[in-house]
Amino acid sequence: MLEEKILLDKEYSNLVSPYLEDEGVQSLKNIPHHDSNRLNHSLKVSYLSYKICKKLNLNYESAAKAGLLHDFYFNRIEECNIISEKVRLFANEHPEDAIKNASSRFYLSPLEKDIIVSHMWPTSKHMPHYKESFVVSFADKVYSFKEVGMKWGYNISFMTGAFFIFIMYSIFK
Repeated sequence: MLEEKILLDKEYSNLVSPYLEDEGVQSLKNIPHHDSNRLNHSLKVSYLSYKICKKLNLNYESAAKAGLLHDFYFNRIEECNIISEKVRLFANEHPEDAIKNASSRFYLSPLEKDIIVSHMWPTSKHMPHYKESFVVSFADKVYSFKEVGMKWGYNISFMTGAFFIFIMYSIFK
């Protein structure tokens, strides 16, 4: 699995191991998320963000940490019955819940807080203030669309088009 291959990268693994050892973070593997679970999704987002930020000479340590914690919330969107409740929870509340949960367990820098709270942009009210925040938001969308597409049996080219439509709608709504 991709998650196992990710952890073979020693530098990355050393950066995130203190967070992966936390029982709260580990409990995310019990929450379904797209085609897998919330921990696996967060690990993939974290690693892609780490790789991109490292390549761009950005703060890859904070991108890895905040990428791992970006969905550190425990309520289940799929349990909401009312669509407006799902949208509210999905776009704005879960990043705020994630930042509260992460802050209660770990020290977060202002950069890391911005990454977590703005990862749903442009569908949320929180616009990223740092380049690393844009990278994590992008990585989250890449994996979310890929995971949802695989779950529904769509190929990547379809999901690329859907991703473009989603972004355009979000920007111009």
